[in-house]
Amino acid sequence: MAGLRIGVAGAGYFGRFHALKIAASKRATLVGIYDLDADRAAVVAREAASVAMPYDQLLAGCDAIVVAAAAEAHFALAGEALRAGRHVLVEKPIAATLAEADGLAALAGERGLVLQVGHLLRYSAEHEAISARMRRPLFLDCVRIAPFKPRGTDVSVVLDLMIHDLDLVLALVDSPIESVDAVGAPVASAHEDIANARVRFENGCVATITASRISLKTERKMRLFSQEGYMSVDFGARKLMMIGRERGFPIPGTGGGRMEEITWKDHDALEAEHNAFYASVLDGAKVIVDAAAGRRALAAALAVTHSMARSRAQAEASGLIR
Repeated sequence: MAGLRIGVAGAGYFGRFHALKIAASKRATLVGIYDLDADRAAVVAREAASVAMPYDQLLAGCDAIVVAAAAEAHFALAGEALRAGRHVLVEKPIAATLAEADGLAALAGERGLVLQVGHLLRYSAEHEAISARMRRPLFLDCVRIAPFKPRGTDVSVVLDLMIHDLDLVLALVDSPIESVDAVGAPVASAHEDIANARVRFENGCVATITASRISLKTERKMRLFSQEGYMSVDFGARKLMMIGRERGFPIPGTGGGRMEEITWKDHDALEAEHNAFYASVLDGAKVIVDAAAGRRALAAALAVTHSMARSRAQAEASGLIR
C-alpha cells in the first residue's frame, strides 16, 4: 500500500484540523468529509480541497477513517468503520461507555485493524521530556484551566479537558487506580465546568487534578515528586525544571543535589499523531495509544464523574449547594 486513503467523520473544531492535516500529508489522501450538518461538512471540505459525502459513500472509498464527531457518536461511527474493514483513529474519549470501548476493541482485534485513540499529549514534546526524567512518581499535581468556550460543553469538563491530564498521569504511573475522590459543579453549562479529583493508585502514588473551563486565563502546569527528585512543568511557557541527583548543575549546600532547566519548541503533536497512525497502518508499527490505553483513560474519567455525582448528592443533602 503506497498511501492511505482517509475520510473524516465529524466536521467540527477538531475534525477541521484533522482534515487539513490529512490534506497536507505525503502519506495520505483526504477522500472526503462526513457530518450530520451537511453545510458544515461542505465548508470544511472546500477548505481542505475535498468533498462532503454521506458516511456509507465515504467508507466505500477509504482505507481508514478519522472519527472526530461528538463523543456519543464515536461508537456508532467507529464501529461501522471497523465492521467495514477500515482502520480507525478516534478522537478522545474512545467512546461514551466502557462497554462501547470494549466493543470497539473487540471489533478491531477480530479483524486485525488499527484502532488508535487521539490522546494528543502522548505525542507532545513535553510528554517526552517528563517521562524521560520522572519514571516513578509518588505525587503529581496537575492544573488545567481555561476561559469559557461553548465548544466541548456537550460533555463535562472531565471528558472535555481533565481527560488529557488523566491520560498523561496514567501513562506516567504504572499501577491500577485504587480510589477516586472528586468534586465538581456546573456553572456556565448543563455539565460540570469545574472539577477537582484526588486519585490514589495501588502502588501508593497519589495524583490531584484540577480542571476548569470558566477561568479568566489559560494555565497548564504540573508538579511531580519522587525519590528521583522534584519537577515543575509550565506547559504554557514550555519550561521544565527538575531538582534531583542525576542531571543538571550542582546546587551548593544540598549534598549533591542538581538542578536542570529545559525548554522546548512548538511541536506539531497532531502531525505526530497522524504520522504514528500512518506508520501503524502502512508499516506495521506498534500503536502508541491503543484501545486499552483509551479505555483506561475513559475508566478513570468515568470514576471521577461518578465520584463527583456522589459528592454533589452529599452537598445537596446538606444544603451546601442547591
